[in-house]
Amino acid sequence: MSINYILCLPLCREVSDSELMQSSSSDAQGGEAIPSLSLVKKKFLGKYAISAEEFSDEMVGAKSRNIAYLKGKVPSWVGIPTSVAIPFGTFEKILSDETNKEVAQNIQMLKGRLAQEDFSALGEIRKTVLNLTAPTQPVKELKEKMLSSGMPWPGDESDHRWEQAWMAIKKVWASKWNERAYFSTRKVKLDHEYLSMAVLVQEIVNADYAFVIHTTNPSSGDSSEIYAEVVKGLGETLVGAYPGRAMSFVCKKDDLDSPKVLGYPSKPIGLFIKRSIIFRSDSNGEDLEGYAGAGLYDSVPMDVEDEVVLDYTTDPLITDSGFRNSILSSIARAGHAIEELYGSPQDVEGVVKDGKIYVVQTRPQM
Repeated sequence: MSINYILCLPLCREVSDSELMQSSSSDAQGGEAIPSLSLVKKKFLGKYAISAEEFSDEMVGAKSRNIAYLKGKVPSWVGIPTSVAIPFGTFEKILSDETNKEVAQNIQMLKGRLAQEDFSALGEIRKTVLNLTAPTQPVKELKEKMLSSGMPWPGDESDHRWEQAWMAIKKVWASKWNERAYFSTRKVKLDHEYLSMAVLVQEIVNADYAFVIHTTNPSSGDSSEIYAEVVKGLGETLVGAYPGRAMSFVCKKDDLDSPKVLGYPSKPIGLFIKRSIIFRSDSNGEDLEGYAGAGLYDSVPMDVEDEVVLDYTTDPLITDSGFRNSILSSIARAGHAIEELYGSPQDVEGVVKDGKIYVVQTRPQM
């Protein structure tokens, strides 16, 4: 299952693809003026894979750089997953390889249709990207970087496992042409051709719980108060379009030992996964000032998550007040520490495994 989500404040609503198409067309025809943003075209800098120590703004997006920045700077009790990345320009370099000549020609033809506002070409481009063949050198470099960073190499399990990983990588690249992403960039007049996609590669923590933290309460704007939501299992049920409510709580920054529960969870489904790898989208079109592009592109795990019917009534998060207070307080403390590190409000995503807090992503709170 592809992870494709937009983080919304409680009062936001999802905008449909058709609405985006309509608003994009009206803007193009002289409607409401939209502030013009710009993207800097990224180049392939000679490396198909890089370790976290090599992350830079020329190579990867803010998602990768933020997670690398946290390593060694957050409190020792906060875990940061090991990461490597497939940098900007790798997709274009592989597309230009002789083995992918036919794929490149087909994509070029489809881009021509897209330029003529034949938006059905978007889905066809995504399908065509999935036909890419992996040249030998990129595979070799990715294997070396993952193993040297202490991550498992899928190909060591079987050729089939590597093919699963390669398909996941291609799906991340293909998400550049998602309808929602395409029309969002068009609406704010970003040059879609200049949008580059790096891929952040992380080992998945098989979570007991997942959380999202807003270090300034988004409902009240109170900067002295942290707001967070928690669910059982992986975070897609929290940030995706899954029914039910998460557990929500607030915590004053001057009293982090006293979280206050606002609402109890009613999510009927939890997602769980075995040890696996996730390939996260990390474009140069996210976290731009004046443009909330985060969540428009896909992050894809190698393996499909298991859907489990939940019974929160027997979960210690509900039944054990001491356990609940400890977990919620630790989540609040992690958020506060990250906000202090950056010196500005943050949206933080993470998981809890065996009582330990792991932070998998942070970005400026919009």
